[in-house]
Amino acid sequence: MISSSRRGRATIAAQKIRVLIADDHVTVREGLAAIIGRQPDMAIVGQAATGREALGLWHEHRPDVALFDLRMPVLDGIGAIQEIRDQDSLARVIILTTFDTAHDIERAIKAGARGYLLKDAPRKELLDAIRKVHAGEVSLAPALVARLAAGMTSDALTGREGEILNLLSFGRSNKEIAATLEIGETTVKSHLRSIFAKLGVISRTEAIAVASQRGLVQL
Repeated sequence: MISSSRRGRATIAAQKIRVLIADDHVTVREGLAAIIGRQPDMAIVGQAATGREALGLWHEHRPDVALFDLRMPVLDGIGAIQEIRDQDSLARVIILTTFDTAHDIERAIKAGARGYLLKDAPRKELLDAIRKVHAGEVSLAPALVARLAAGMTSDALTGREGEILNLLSFGRSNKEIAATLEIGETTVKSHLRSIFAKLGVISRTEAIAVASQRGLVQL
């Protein structure tokens, strides 16, 4: 016969928020596990080093909340979320990353992430995010919401403008860009004026900086 005290402990354990962590850096995983594991209302059910491993652990444990890094080997956080959400539209996943571009945030939200946090977020913000997402809410820091809004409200670049912007990020001159794309320098200058207007900048250096922040180019 199960004692009332054992039944009580089992009930408390069942009420805890069961969290799965996926990050390819062992120190990050262990640090998160230590912080989360000390919370009276949370419990760690698994730790994964790759997105593919995270999928296996998710199927095994069906956690209440999963905490995924954006960049992971084998399968990244976005891919893992998409596969999970294809099977369970109610799955609750938070992205925890160092990448804060509007492009990355938008991709994560479109994939089904319920939260997006940076790894330098205060401990309280992380724990609050887990509790909010578990409760069915969305958790995005105000600064990230503003960055996402800024990226989404800007006019989209055309394919040709994207090519020119990418070459610009490699330090190519107008003449070099024209030669690479087999177009005239005047055409390159016209495209640059359009790119500057859409990004809200006035120089090549500023254009590259803003494009990098929004995830339009990789430096």
